[in-house]
Amino acid sequence: MIEGVQIIPLKRIHTDNGDVLHALKATDEGYTGFGEAYFSEVFQGVRKGWKRHNRMTLNIVVVMGAIKFILYDDRDGSASQGKYFTIILSPTENYSRLVVPSGVWMAFEGVAPGVSMLLDIIPEPHDPNEADKAPIETFKE
Repeated sequence: MIEGVQIIPLKRIHTDNGDVLHALKATDEGYTGFGEAYFSEVFQGVRKGWKRHNRMTLNIVVVMGAIKFILYDDRDGSASQGKYFTIILSPTENYSRLVVPSGVWMAFEGVAPGVSMLLDIIPEPHDPNEADKAPIETFKE
């Protein structure tokens, strides 16, 4: 595991008319405020990344399909510096919220047929200058 990263199992309440899937409450562990919520699609076999946020904590929930997340820690002084962490999340198996602290690199890949989708809840509105990007070939898991 990478220092500061959390995997928080979420409730899925089964009902005859369709399930209710919890995502995030203001009282939940890992919540750092609300600035924006957005969805990101990814196709099967496509990898997006690498991206590192410099201020924001990400709260990510996979709402459709299945997505493999790859995290890399190059933070100076971190107990997990130089380590990778990989996890697959989906709404049907391993339904959890992934909390990624600032300073951790992240890439993700669609692993379900067709389109997969994630919800990311961030503590401030999107600022293109707040994050660093690197080509997908930069880090090797």
